[in-house]
Order: sequence, then C-alpha cells, then structure tokens
Amino acid sequence: MYCIPFNQISNSDVSKVGGKNASLGEMTRKLGPYGIEIPDGFAVSADAYRLFLSENNLEAELESALKRLDSETLKNLAEIGSACRAILEKGEIPDIIGHEVSAAYRLLSNSTYPVAVRSSATAEDLPTASFAGQHDSFLNVLGLEEIIHSVKKCYISLYNDRAIKYRIDHGFKHKEVALSVGIQRMVRADLAAAGVAFTLDPESGNDKVIYITSAWGLAENIVQGAVIPDEIYLFKKALEKGKKSIISRKIGEKAQKMIFSPNGNEKTTLNVPCTIFEKHHLSLDEKELELLGKQCLNIEKHYGIPMDIEWAKDGPDGRIYIVQARPETVHKKMGEINIREYRLKSDAKEICRGMAVGNSILSGRVIKISSIADAEKVEKGDIIVAEMTNPDWNAMLRKAVCIVTDKGGRTSHASIIARELGISAVVGCGNATELLSDGQLVTVSTSGGNDGFVFEGKLNWEVKEIHPEAIAKTRTAAMFILANPDTAYRLSQYPNNGVGLLRMEFIISNSIRIHPMALVKYDELALSKDKEKIGEISVNYADKRKFFIEKLSEAVGTVAAAFYPKEVIVRMSDFKTNEYAQLLGGKMFEPEEENPMLGFRGASRYYDERYREGFGLECAAIRYLRDELGLDNIKVMIPFCRTPEEGKKVLNTMKSFGLERGTNGLEVYVMAEIPSNVILADEFAEIFDGFSIGSNDLTQLTLGIDRDSSIVSNLFDENNRAVKYMLSAVIKAANNAKKKIGLCGQAPSDYPEFTRFLVEQGIDSISFTPDALLKGIQNIAAAEENND
Repeated sequence: MYCIPFNQISNSDVSKVGGKNASLGEMTRKLGPYGIEIPDGFAVSADAYRLFLSENNLEAELESALKRLDSETLKNLAEIGSACRAILEKGEIPDIIGHEVSAAYRLLSNSTYPVAVRSSATAEDLPTASFAGQHDSFLNVLGLEEIIHSVKKCYISLYNDRAIKYRIDHGFKHKEVALSVGIQRMVRADLAAAGVAFTLDPESGNDKVIYITSAWGLAENIVQGAVIPDEIYLFKKALEKGKKSIISRKIGEKAQKMIFSPNGNEKTTLNVPCTIFEKHHLSLDEKELELLGKQCLNIEKHYGIPMDIEWAKDGPDGRIYIVQARPETVHKKMGEINIREYRLKSDAKEICRGMAVGNSILSGRVIKISSIADAEKVEKGDIIVAEMTNPDWNAMLRKAVCIVTDKGGRTSHASIIARELGISAVVGCGNATELLSDGQLVTVSTSGGNDGFVFEGKLNWEVKEIHPEAIAKTRTAAMFILANPDTAYRLSQYPNNGVGLLRMEFIISNSIRIHPMALVKYDELALSKDKEKIGEISVNYADKRKFFIEKLSEAVGTVAAAFYPKEVIVRMSDFKTNEYAQLLGGKMFEPEEENPMLGFRGASRYYDERYREGFGLECAAIRYLRDELGLDNIKVMIPFCRTPEEGKKVLNTMKSFGLERGTNGLEVYVMAEIPSNVILADEFAEIFDGFSIGSNDLTQLTLGIDRDSSIVSNLFDENNRAVKYMLSAVIKAANNAKKKIGLCGQAPSDYPEFTRFLVEQGIDSISFTPDALLKGIQNIAAAEENND
C-alpha cells in the first residue's frame, strides 16, 4: 500500500512517511479529543518514491552525479543540483502509485475540493534537524492530474541545492533520505489568516509562554518575511487553568496579504494590500488566540518537548487547523549554554533599528543582496542586508555573521535561519537597504532586548562569558531590579530569585507615554496638540482608560510570566511631579513644586483626588494579571509612604479598586526609604507584608543630601555610619516581626564590604540591576562565607 490515510499513521512511522506526515498522522489519531483539528489527508509513502526511482532506473544516475559534487567547497553545487533535478524530471510516476493516489483522493474529497501537496522527508522534522523550507510544497491543487504532477515536483525538490547542502551539513547520506508526500484538504487561509507558533519564546528559550505570529492570508508571507506579523504571547499556566492567558499583543505592520489568484488559475498566488481595518487590528480575535494557545499547549504536552507549529484559519468555516507540528530544534541543540553579556564602550550613531534576533554585538562589512546571483559578493564575516531572504540563500547566509532585513518578523526565514546558524539578525527595519551601502563598516547590537540596532562604523564593546554552573548558590536571595520588560525572557534564564523591584514608572514613560489622568479625563480635555497625540496613540480604544490598563498589564505581565513562579515585586508609580508633567497631558494635572523630590510623590498621590483615579488604573492592571491570568507571583510595593496612617489610607484605596491585601494571597510591601519608615518600622510591619529598602532615598534623607545636586553629591555615601545605623535598625525590626526585607540599590555590587554588612544584619534579599547581578551574587557568596 503506497497511500496511507493520516488516521492510520503514528509518530513511529517516520521511516515510512517522513517527519511531517508522521506528526500529522499522530495528531489526527490522538489529539482530536483535545480540540485539535488536522485537515484530513493521506501520505504517499517513501516506498512510492523508492519505486519511482527504481522503475525509472534513476538511482545509478543520481549516485554518479553526486559523486562529482565537491562536498568541501560546494563550488559546483548549482551544477550538480541542476543535473540531479534533470535526472528526476525524466521519470514517470508508476501507474500503481497513480491508481492509489486517485482512489485516496476520491475518498478524501470526491475530486471537488482543492488540496495541499507537501513534501515530507524521512529525515525531516526531527528533534535535531528540522529541514524547514528545504523541500517544496504546493497549495490549492485541484484535480488528479495536477496532484500527480505536484507529487513528482516534490520528489524533484529533494535535490534542491539548499536541500543537498543541508544534508551535507547535518551528516545525512543522500541516498538514505527518501521523500514521502502529504496530500490533505486545503485550508483556505487566503480568505482568513495563518501563522506560526512556538511553545517557548524563540529568542530566549523561556518555556513559560507560547509565542504566536499571525497575519492575514497565507502564512507564506510570514515565513518569507514579506510582512511584519502580529505577535502574541500567552501564559501557559493560565491556559492550563482555563483562565485568560494573553500576556501581550503587538499589532504588526501587515501591509499586504497573500491570496490565490482570482484569474482562474488558483494555484497562482499574489499579494494584495491589506485594508485599513486589517492593518490596525489583530488577525485573530482574543477567543481564537486562546483556542490556538490551548491547541499548542496540548501538542507540546503530547510530544513532551517544545514544538514549532504552523496553523491556518479556514475562511469558509472559520475554524483553526494545525497544518504542521515539528520539534523546536534551535534551543534543543543549544542545551545548557553559557551566558554572554555585551556592553558597548563607544558612543554610537544609530543608522536603523528593527527586531532583534540573538544576543550579541558585532562589526562587519555590509553586503546588499537582492538575489542568489549576488552570492559571489559575500565573504566570510560579512553582514548581509536584504529586503528579505529566502531558503535558496542558505549557502551564502552561512558565510555571514549577521542578517539585516527591511521586512519580516521573528518567525520569518531570516530569523529562523539566523537562530539555526547561531548568528544574529535585525529584521523588519523598514528601510535598511536604503540607509546602508555596500562595503560600509557597521556595528550591530542585538543585546538590548526586543530592539536590534545598526550603528555607524566599528565600535568598541566588551563581552563577558559566564558559566552558570560556576555561579555560587547563596542563602540570601539575589534578585533583579528591572525597568525594561523587553529583557525579561532573556534575563529570567540567569541565576536569580525573581524580581525585587519592577519600576512601574519606567513602563509608563516608555510604553504608555500618557499621563494616567489625561486618559481618565480625555473627553474633558480642551483641544490641544497633546490631546491630538493622545488620540492618535490610543486610536483603537473608545475608552481611553482601557489603553492604559492593557498596556501596563502587558508590560508587567511579561515580566511576571517570564519569571513565574518566582516573585515579582511591582512598585506602584513613583514619578515626581516634574516627571509626571513630562508625560503627554501631564502639565494639565501636575502642580509646580519647589522640591518635587520631597513633594507630591508615592503614597500621598494614591488617595488624593488629584490622582486617585489614575492610581485606580494601576490597580486595575495588577488585579487583572493576578485574578484573570493567574499571575499570583506578583506582589505590590508602595513607595514613599511617610506614616503608618498614610499606609492604611493607601490600602483602603486599593481595596476600593478591588485590589485587597490578603485576597487571593496578595502581599503588599512598603519601601523603607524615609527615616520614619525605620523609626516606626514595628507599626509599618503591622499593616504591610514586607519591606524593601530604597537605599538612595534613605541615604539622602538620613544625611540631608539632595542626591540630584552636583554641589554636594560627593557627600552621598551609603557606607556612612548613620545610614548603616538606619539599615541595621530596619532589618532588625523586620526580622523581629517575621516580615521579609530586601534592599534595592547599586552599593551591594560596587562595595563588597556593604554586601557583607547587609548579610551580617540578616537581610533576606538584595536586588541588582541586570549588569550588576552576577557581580552582586559573588559579593553575597563571599560575605556568607566570611559570616559562617
């Protein structure tokens, strides 16, 4: 039997039907009860391919041609590949295979429904080698004659230049790899949407999330990198518990969509512009994303490893189908890796930016590529710059140290091949091919989170390599101070005990940019440039308050999910009035103060009518994350709380907004940064669950120094005896009250003796900025050793 229905195939049949078909069969047989829908179909077995070779006497000719291949330099790869494809082109599909395909096709669709014809090699979609994009597939094929012709074209694609090279690179013998072909009902994604999903974050390997890309029309635009797709992260634990799970969503710049030609030849595809609505809205709605997320999670659970999944939504029936699922190979191969930290040491002039793939800083010569004909220009160590890449370029891409593209997202071909080759990429720059010139020397940095940068010239940088197993284990918790959520998935892989301080105000200034009260009172604002700009930024939100809540919850939720189940302590906003005034609409709501550092900041704002409703938006975002998404590792911290009475007012205000201490396990901490927090620590301990020492403010208020003043800045000293007296007193009070206490500040990483002092006093945790964490851990370990 040369044609095998998917419902008779399992994952153990890779040698018979190839990796792709084996996976489709496995899911068809076993995952239907979990709501996973696979388009019905059948596999033309690998034995059919072998019969095709033997019946046409092609084996000896192929072997003879391949013997002439220079497998070291591959300089004659194009010539040999062309010869092999010409040999296969001469062959005819044996009648017995044609008859079986005809019978199976009639059972599948009664010959009236188009199908997808997909290559599935016997060495494909393995945990160690994906073969993604190496062989050809054909969509919307209608009629037996066209199907048979497409099967043969799949056979021929086994000897694409890129496929030959891939087998050599991965140690597969050519004659031992056979090709099966999958034939399945066509999902009309051209009338809806399609995309790719990973059951981990594809950049960092963080396995707490599911990452989905989506765009209107066929998924080929995403794979090719022709569009910047929507990007969505979902929290796995929330999916498991049946809760809302969308952590973050980013609407992509979907300029076009790929559809089938309406001119009668529906096998032909073309790109048409997306509508205004399509450009500004997600291509899947919230319910569809949640459903797809559950499907991806169940697929991963079934296989027991992270998965790379292709999906498509059918326009006519509106249902989402899984059209391919294979093991995620990049992080599987990487295994336990060393941590590398990069830091620019030169002033940098930015040329362009896009989405970062990888984590590095490098310099090289720009080589602009428009087609495979440009391959001879590329030398080892070059930076390839192109509008987008395609699989035929894989051989020349191996010479590059970096890829920069105008178009594409994190699941485009450029991104996938960069990860597989272990190089960096900056994708979706928009106009890199216009701004960069052949031969130009540039420096590329992908070490700063989601954004990748191309800088002018060769810059200086430093790199540190850290072996995780060499990082000491400490009794005192070492935690992060974070302001940029974009770095959370990567940083969560470092040795750490969670996030001791997540600075909400930095999220507001960078991600939201609008004063909360300007959103609360938007309809009441007088016409102005600020109101016009606020309207543009929040254009998709009729209720402007929802814009703030959604954006804040996405940023905080990203950090909480990345570090889950480790605690993430979120400090509620701690702008000063002069800083709030810099936000859009801020000048309408902020008073002018002589000394904002000691004025209307922190706790005093939260219950005051001038900001109370803005604080309500902050509470709503935290409540949503904890109660709706199940991110119960989030704790809240109140800054600049001057008296216990003020603390009670804040807690009552939070309760009025549905965020109550103790409910659903919510813990509320207070910053210990004012002398009153130390002197009345016993009273603060009665109403709060823990303390976090803000050493900068505590030092300035203990010594009477304005830390913003350059005149007296030399007197600012956290090692001063008076400051240490305050630190010792508040740590002792917290320990006596059996309340957790930590410290957030730079001094423990800069001064080993300061760390030793904190450890001796019995502090529970010390939080560091990302660049100081590892040094800080070393200081803690040394202090604990001396204290034993």
